[in-house]
Amino acid sequence: MKVEQIYTTCLAEAAYYIESNGEAVVIDPMREPKPILDRLREDQAKLKYIFETHFHADFVSGHIDLHRETGAPIVFGPGAEAGYDIHVGKDNEEFKIGDLTLKLLHTPGHTMESASFLLFDEKGKQHCVFTGDCLFIGDVGRPDLAVKSNLTQEDLAGHLYNSLRNKLMPLNDDVIVYPNHGAGSACGKLMSEETFDTLGHQKEVNYALQDMSKAEFIEKVLDGLATPPQYFPKNAMLNKGGYDSLDTILEHARRALDPEHVNKLMKDGALLLDTREHVLFQKEYIPGSVNIGLDGNFASWVGTLIEDLNQPIVLIVEEERIDEAITRLARVGYNNTVGYLQGCIKEWKDSGYPVDSIEFISAYRLDKLIDADEEVNIIDTRRKSEYESEHVMGSEVLTLDTIKDHINELDKDKTYYMYCLTGYRSASLISILKNNGYSKLINIEGGLDAIRETDIPLSEYVCPTTIL
Repeated sequence: MKVEQIYTTCLAEAAYYIESNGEAVVIDPMREPKPILDRLREDQAKLKYIFETHFHADFVSGHIDLHRETGAPIVFGPGAEAGYDIHVGKDNEEFKIGDLTLKLLHTPGHTMESASFLLFDEKGKQHCVFTGDCLFIGDVGRPDLAVKSNLTQEDLAGHLYNSLRNKLMPLNDDVIVYPNHGAGSACGKLMSEETFDTLGHQKEVNYALQDMSKAEFIEKVLDGLATPPQYFPKNAMLNKGGYDSLDTILEHARRALDPEHVNKLMKDGALLLDTREHVLFQKEYIPGSVNIGLDGNFASWVGTLIEDLNQPIVLIVEEERIDEAITRLARVGYNNTVGYLQGCIKEWKDSGYPVDSIEFISAYRLDKLIDADEEVNIIDTRRKSEYESEHVMGSEVLTLDTIKDHINELDKDKTYYMYCLTGYRSASLISILKNNGYSKLINIEGGLDAIRETDIPLSEYVCPTTIL
């Protein structure tokens, strides 16, 4: 028996590959089919089923591409409706995988079609349960993401309460819980850094599994839910309705574009997305471009900041990372990459086009400015919960994830010093603000991590797990 968790860190998303005696299944596969196809070849196994725990909102799953490649049927939970052929499973329906058995448990609440899958080993013993977004490590799935549901979030939270107590909590305490997400995902609010645990331990430490009434549970689960990123319902509809193959998307996007062509595309409304590290971007960048670094939480920030999934995107990216950037965009439904700037910034400059830069200073230098009693307007670009946990005294909040709603709230005649944790988000925010007429913006190099090494006064630290 082989049970493998395949974790996509930038999305905090876990897919699962199970193999027994030459037969295999995958649960909640990642966007690109290659990792699963490679495993099937290595194991000389046939993919028998593709299981989806629900219609995902935070990423585009790879179930359709895997079906095209292998012919394996796609299985969803009760009540699921899709724009392609699926097997709609029944509650307690069993599926054989070699010497193993996988039982579908209908666990509505996150969405109504949500299902968990209980795996029995060769001896018929409960081994592990794949809980999707019903049960996380330390948390449960948010009940406000169902697509086109006539149920309220209170209704869905009530279903979630029943699913946890009637379907999952009665399982053996030594059953391993394998969820679809970990810390960093917006599908929950208090997820652990751990990516699996025993059910018995979760009964001890997970707030949502403690003894409480349904009304108390609904209140706790709904308390403090942040507004979901704007791309969530769009991704859910792609998963429900279907999408182009990744190979087709890659073929369309692998085009080297000269500076003249890129300049024309920008004038016609294309987005120039600079995926370089923020330290390189701020030294020189193309006016009008937006910086979202490929080495950070690239896909989720793209989904948060770029509203139109169909807007043409031109990439600024190192040549060896072109396919990676295209794939990571496709993971969150941005399938309209039209090419990349040939020769990167150098060829742009050599062709006579202008570049700009972002002023930046060290945290040490900022400390000196504060000591000199100069007017220093400091902006914290992190999420509100991070700010409340710890921040520079006297700083204001302008969060990257909500910038589109607050783009005109700063004074364009004032100078602002901006920080996040490391400089990644603040550079991205500055790139957006500069595209909207701001000019006096300075990035604090190294962010809060660097500020902590100075005498700049900070608020009293509050553990972020207490902030919802």
